[in-house]
Amino acid sequence: MSAHLSRASKRVRLSQRAPWVCQNCQRSFASSTRWQIERTAEEKKAEERTTHFGFDTVAESLKASKVASVFSSVASSYDTMNDLMSLGIHRLWKDHFVRGLNPGIRPSSASPGQGQRILDIAGGTGDIALRMLEHATRVNRDTTAHATVSDINPEMLAEGRKRLSQTPYAAAGRIDFLEANAEDLSAIPDASIDLYTVAFGIRNFTHKDVALKEAYRVLKPGGVFACLEFAPNLGNPLFNAVYKRWSFSAIPLIGQLVASDRDSYQYLVESIERFPKQSDFAGMIQEAGFVVPGARGEGLVGGWEDLSLGIAAIHKGVKPVK
Repeated sequence: MSAHLSRASKRVRLSQRAPWVCQNCQRSFASSTRWQIERTAEEKKAEERTTHFGFDTVAESLKASKVASVFSSVASSYDTMNDLMSLGIHRLWKDHFVRGLNPGIRPSSASPGQGQRILDIAGGTGDIALRMLEHATRVNRDTTAHATVSDINPEMLAEGRKRLSQTPYAAAGRIDFLEANAEDLSAIPDASIDLYTVAFGIRNFTHKDVALKEAYRVLKPGGVFACLEFAPNLGNPLFNAVYKRWSFSAIPLIGQLVASDRDSYQYLVESIERFPKQSDFAGMIQEAGFVVPGARGEGLVGGWEDLSLGIAAIHKGVKPVK
């Protein structure tokens, strides 16, 4: 009897086999698991990437929301903010900026129905777009030029709509608004824009190089990128010291008194300090693929125009005609 049980037990042991596993499924599961691990690692790495927010260091993923908070706070007093930061001269700079670009196509050189397409990025309150259309209409007699005001901040766009809704340009359908991030202008087709402008906005972008590449993409060959922005340092050391003292001492204090918002004005002053100097930014424009007019020699000397001793500067780039 025991011998019979022993033989039966042996047969059972011999008949036990490892469960069958689909090798393709196993490989697929391993690949999926590895992909998930790699993706998690990439997401963690992205979270760890940092950038500047004024003088503070923050996660890249947080900067856009922090900047949005600043401009939501100052939207209703945006022109006052620029008056404080430029001693009121920003209005003259903007007029000069627009005259230098000479927007509009004269009827004698335009095809029927053809109008210049202008994209004003970080255009919020619409003051640059309005100047562009007025110049195109009054100086170049171009009644077909069209401007798109784009901004990431809905409060800023609301100010622009309120300002421009009563103008003849809005009634004629020559202006529209787009809520978008300058680093992702997927709503705008390739090579569809004649003139891309950004005034006092690009220093707030998280990835300026990405925004420049998007500008290059949406511009037509021969199209112009134009930027008006505060500069981090004046050429004259004495004036630079005086201006810095004014900026860091007076502007946040006035922001507190006028708008009850010291922190936003403090950030805006600090953001100027963190913006690249003129030669470095001209180099970034060139690296994006643009030809920088007037640039010569190492360091792209002359590839920009300083305003008011270098408090601000105008940068331009032309997309090559291939």
